[in-house]
Amino acid sequence: MVARSLLLFAAVACVVVVAHNAAAITLSSRLIHRFSDEAMELRVSRNGSGFGNGNGEVAGSWPRRKTLEYYRMLVASDFQRQKMKLQFQLLFPSEGSQTMSFGNDFGWLHYTWIDIGTPNVSFLVALDTGSDLLWVPCDCVQCAPLSSSYYSSLDRDLSEYNPSISNSSKQLPCSHQLCESGPNCKSSKQPCPYVVNYISENTSSSGLLVEDILHLAAGGNDTSNSSVQAPVIIGCGMRQSGGYLDGVAPDGLMGLGPGEISVPSFLAKSGYVKNSFSFCFDEDSSGRIYFGDQGPANQHSTTFLPTTQNGNYETYIVGVEACCIGNSCIKQSGFQALVDSGTSFSFLPQEMYEVVSKEFDRRVNATRANYEGCPWNYCYKVSSQATPKIPSVTLVFPANNSFVIQNPVFVVNDSQGVNGFCLAIQPADGDLGIIGHNFMTGYRMVFDRETMKLGWSRSNCEDLSDAKGMHLTPPPKGTPSNPLPTNEQQSAPGNQAVAPAVAGRTPKPSAASARLTRCFYLLRLSFLIGLFHLFSTF
Repeated sequence: MVARSLLLFAAVACVVVVAHNAAAITLSSRLIHRFSDEAMELRVSRNGSGFGNGNGEVAGSWPRRKTLEYYRMLVASDFQRQKMKLQFQLLFPSEGSQTMSFGNDFGWLHYTWIDIGTPNVSFLVALDTGSDLLWVPCDCVQCAPLSSSYYSSLDRDLSEYNPSISNSSKQLPCSHQLCESGPNCKSSKQPCPYVVNYISENTSSSGLLVEDILHLAAGGNDTSNSSVQAPVIIGCGMRQSGGYLDGVAPDGLMGLGPGEISVPSFLAKSGYVKNSFSFCFDEDSSGRIYFGDQGPANQHSTTFLPTTQNGNYETYIVGVEACCIGNSCIKQSGFQALVDSGTSFSFLPQEMYEVVSKEFDRRVNATRANYEGCPWNYCYKVSSQATPKIPSVTLVFPANNSFVIQNPVFVVNDSQGVNGFCLAIQPADGDLGIIGHNFMTGYRMVFDRETMKLGWSRSNCEDLSDAKGMHLTPPPKGTPSNPLPTNEQQSAPGNQAVAPAVAGRTPKPSAASARLTRCFYLLRLSFLIGLFHLFSTF
């Protein structure tokens, strides 16, 4: 910050005031510029030496105000402060920045391999911006199967964490400030228990909190790749329930929420990287995750909304001002939504869902169909004679920042090829929508916790092998950077308008609805489920 770089000293005075037989203490301070004459005198009186070189030549080395040297030294000081505060530009898991989705086998979530402890043990953890805690199966009483024979997508067994084997593991006592169960403990020295309940029906993780090392790799424009051992708090997940026993996150989950106990919070507070992270989910079920990434300068963004009356942020909530189908924006369609990578598909408030889905249905040139066991109400058969024209879905944020959903449909294949598709949006139980995994695909999503903003930019999620940058795919030439309908094109449902062409796809379920998991297992028996580009001008 500029103000911090300009100020060096604060002179503090304590004044005792007696009034009405009561004493009051008033503290006051006087700010002194780091390059002022008074600061120079203080430096000499303390050190008996000149500025910087210790040779007593104070006047010659002290910069004169408003000179080029004066500003050069201020800038140099700013750069030095940044180097002192932040050790790395980017961090990512030690096994690589890659993320992956295994489809139905693992609930359509995105996962990444991480290493924990000393010696390090690998875990395949789900990525979840809707929660805070990093937990892994540990000293299991009730955990999901960890043998690769249970999962067709794996070629190696999953791991179970044992804190007693890790030389760097330490129990977290109930007296620790991050132990929420502390007041209920019988002793402040006993291990801190935890219980995390998730949105999915009867889905939870519980056990004990421990502190251990998370192994990371560093990369950036000004650093060579190096290993980092970052202390974090981990949930020793002894007992899981619900979806976590049925194929979702069997080897653990990394909470990326704004809470103090999340991995991004620990990395930022320890001065490793900036308080921000990004991930990107590509169309081929791969992706990337980076800690410290604040995104490109030309990205779109919207502000996160406080979730408590005192202005705190417990989750990533954004305000949606309107929803557009094609280039027709629906009037009075504002709502708030949770941005949650731990939810496979997206949800709209009931009233908004009805309006959006009906308008979508009106614009699709395909015949309605029903797929047994499927949670979506608006499904369609594909004709071999005609390619379906599917309108885009766009969320409009404040300041006309638009978020075009790359693919709002889930495509169903059979042995003959494409069989049909469904609008992959569900009605929410309450007034809060959920921007899930499928809506984020094709974007570099930036969760900037310093400015409390969500950023996004089109991306193909490619990456340099040395992790010094991320390749971004620019929009096609001639594509507007903010493809919103014009005022003349905006209309209420039922009016005609021309939709822009968009390309994209969809991935996963998880912590949002147990019904989705049941549906996917039913579909798996009869269909080969695939994702492909179906968008064209409508």
